[in-house]
Amino acid sequence: MNVTSVAASRQSAANSASERRRRSAETPLRPKERGALITELVVAMAILAIALFPLAFSFAQEAKFLRSCYNRAIATEIVDGEVEVLLAGEWRAFKEGAQDYTPHALAVTNLTSGKFQLTITNRRVRLEWLPSEKDQGGKVVREVTVK
Repeated sequence: MNVTSVAASRQSAANSASERRRRSAETPLRPKERGALITELVVAMAILAIALFPLAFSFAQEAKFLRSCYNRAIATEIVDGEVEVLLAGEWRAFKEGAQDYTPHALAVTNLTSGKFQLTITNRRVRLEWLPSEKDQGGKVVREVTVK
């Protein structure tokens, strides 16, 4: 085989490959090829869905947990501040026993539904926040003895 015949065979191979590409772009896929393509697409979508659903649920659980932590932090700050006010002498304005308590903090508007309860028994002051729903931070309790 000489050099010109090798070059000619390479040229004809390149021409036939470009001819096949041009023809394949113009002609529609055969039914078997279309079925294989659709099957690949369905499998890819199923894999994607299987991977994304648990991820979406974990994000939802994380948001719920963060909201719970936020509520607990606010309730803790409010209860701590109100106990300081009560210790300063305001506890004397309340009668003994359990009663609802209205805090003075403006941050109460950021809390989810629940109530503050003040219990005074035998010179012990107990203030607690009781959320009305589960998974809203849990109750926060501070109990002190007054002098």
